Order: sequence, then C-alpha cells, then structure tokens
Amino acid sequence: MPLDPAPVPPSAPSPPQVRVWSVDDLPALDPDPFLDEVLREEPVTRIKLPYGEGHAWLVTRYEDIRFVTSDPRFSREQVVGRDVTSMRPEPVASQTAGLQYIDPPRHNRLRRVVARAFTGKSMQRLRPLAELRATELLDAMEDAGAPADLMEHLHGPFPIAVIRDFLGVDEKDWHRWAETGEALLSAGAESKERAAQVARANRARIAELIRRRRAEPREDLAGVLAQAVEADEITEDEAISLATAVQVSGGHAVRNNSGSMMYALLTHPGHLDRLRREPELLPRAVDELFRYVPHRNGVGIPRIAVEDVTVGGELIRAGEVVYNAYVVANRDPEVFPDPDALDFDRENRAHLAFGHGPHHCLAAVMARMEAEVMIGTVLTRFPGIRLAVPPQEVEFQRQGLIRGPRTLPVTW
Repeated sequence: MPLDPAPVPPSAPSPPQVRVWSVDDLPALDPDPFLDEVLREEPVTRIKLPYGEGHAWLVTRYEDIRFVTSDPRFSREQVVGRDVTSMRPEPVASQTAGLQYIDPPRHNRLRRVVARAFTGKSMQRLRPLAELRATELLDAMEDAGAPADLMEHLHGPFPIAVIRDFLGVDEKDWHRWAETGEALLSAGAESKERAAQVARANRARIAELIRRRRAEPREDLAGVLAQAVEADEITEDEAISLATAVQVSGGHAVRNNSGSMMYALLTHPGHLDRLRREPELLPRAVDELFRYVPHRNGVGIPRIAVEDVTVGGELIRAGEVVYNAYVVANRDPEVFPDPDALDFDRENRAHLAFGHGPHHCLAAVMARMEAEVMIGTVLTRFPGIRLAVPPQEVEFQRQGLIRGPRTLPVTW
C-alpha cells in the first residue's frame, strides 16, 4: 500500500513590500508620479522616507484619508519623541508649539480658543485691511514698472502684512515684526543658533503684545488669546505658542499657495480671461485652485495607530506610523472626475487641501479670503497681466516642504 506523501510545510510569508520614496523636487505644478502610481496600484502601502527609522503606511485614497484623519485611534501626540521615517532630519513643525502634535481633549480646548479669532465676523473686519495692503503693494509694483516679480511685490509681503493685522500689531511696530517674521520663515536654512535667537525675539514680542491686550482688549488674535489667559482657559505659554504657529504657517503657506495659484491662472489664459469676465466666479475658482495646486512636497505630520485598525483592506497594527497624502487625494478620480483638469464648474468642491477632522486647518477661512483678495485685486488692477517669461523659465522652490514659485515675472 503506497504511503501518503509527507505534508509540505507552509512557506513563510513573504516580507511586506516597502516602497522607497525619495520625494524629489518636481517641475512647476506637476503631480508627483510616485503618488499617482501608489493611488492606482496600492492605495494603502508601506513606504520608507529619506530620514528616520523603520517604515510607515501611506494612505492615498480620498475616503481612506477622511477615515484616518477623523478616527481617534490614530494619534498625533504619540509621534512626539519617536524617530519615525520622515522627509527631514527634524520634525516638519514644532512638536511643542500650537495644535499640531496634540490630541483631544487638550486639542479641543486650545482649538476652541483659537477658533474665536477665525470667524466670519473677524474676516469681515480683516478683509478691508487686506484689500488696502494688496492695493498698496500693487501701487509700488506699478511704480517700479514692468516687468516685475509678483512674488517680491505681492505674494511674499502680503501674507505677512495680513498676519500682522490679524494678530493686532500696531503699524508703528511693523518694521520690528517684519524683520523677525521673515527670519522665522527662513530659519530652517540658517544655523540652529540663529534660528533659536530669532525664535526667542519673536516669542518676546508676542508675549509683550498679549500682555498689552490684557490691559487694552481688541477683537484680534492677540485679544482673543489674552482674554483666554485672563479666564484661565489657557496658559500664557500656550497663548504664545498658538500665536507663533499661526504667524509662521500663515505667512509661509499662503505665500507659496497663492503664488502657485497665480502661476496656474497665468498658464491657463482661458481661465484667467473667464475670471476677468465673471468676477462673481472667484470664490468657486479659488476653491478649485486649492484642489488643483499641489501645495506641498511629500507628506506632512504622521499619526500613530493606538490599536489595530483596518484601512482600505490593510491591517495597520497598533504602534505603526501612518501618513496621509492629501495632495493626491485631491486628484482621486473616484471623487473628482477628470482630476487633472482645472475646472471652475466642478460640482464637488470638498477637497482636502486644508486637511480633515479635528486637525482641519482653522485658518482655511482666512486663506480663502487672502487668495480672493490677491487674485481679485491683481485682475482688477492689471487686466492684461501675463507672464514675462515662458512658463518653463519660472523658477520654483527647491528642497522645500511647501511648493511654490521663487519668482513670478509678469508684465501688463
């Protein structure tokens, strides 16, 4: 009688594929081909970034990202102090300042305070000031004559001016704040010692402003924070950290995003002409530009799974690192038909340019207002504006977290 064949031992599971992502500089507003490939082939995948230890999960689909960013089983707080795989040797944002690296309930407490400054009423107060700043800056550009660099004359100084107005800085103090604010935005390229000096000087000025608002209340961010300190809702240190985070992120992000939006319009002359003819379309156009423009390189702040969770069919274990790729989710064809087209008539405008869930950007209402003011003022003032060089000659930033033009030469 023949013997039964010996059982074959089960083969060991193959090791998980980990994609190495170098996050290279990309031309102008080109989408990242790595992200496009992952979205098509493996929407939840493991990645290794240039720095840090281990690997992380990368989530790319729109609905999966909405799930991860709103589920409390994914924590930002637990990232603090961990050496996770990342794009930079240092964290992309301060782990001790603002709202970026904290979870509820502390996050809810601080966010409620800051949200009082980002209201429709406060934007109505701020908008005339923003329009005045844009007009003054474009006056100077017109005086300088064509061709001119729109980044130098408008997109660089305008967001810093609006942040100063939003904080409540008196115009007589602007020169001191301008020097410190601009140094803060470039501190990453400076020595650690210089960056620390700039941060200390900025902290002292914010502390002084908040103390002054406790004695002289106003309806600006410093006034809101001062009232919260007075009511023991937040500490003075928390107030200073929150103001600093708004100051730095508001200036840097708006500069680059608005510059990219203007580049997109200048390289889509049909869209630019339509906005001239239909100025009432501007709010819709700005929302579509936020979706269309790749506002960053790579990914931002990760999260840590605090228990096992299945995302997009993949089991993410407790303790594993998760990144969300908002940029490619904004071009998910399951949500945005013909996603690579700039379409001012697009029905679905629920993009993820400002994130989602508890960490959705509080400053979204201000960023939209600033973009509308800049684009609207430029088109009214210079209806014949156009690039002064071929599109491929416009120089974009290199090795930056936020994408945007370094210069934007225009004529009119």
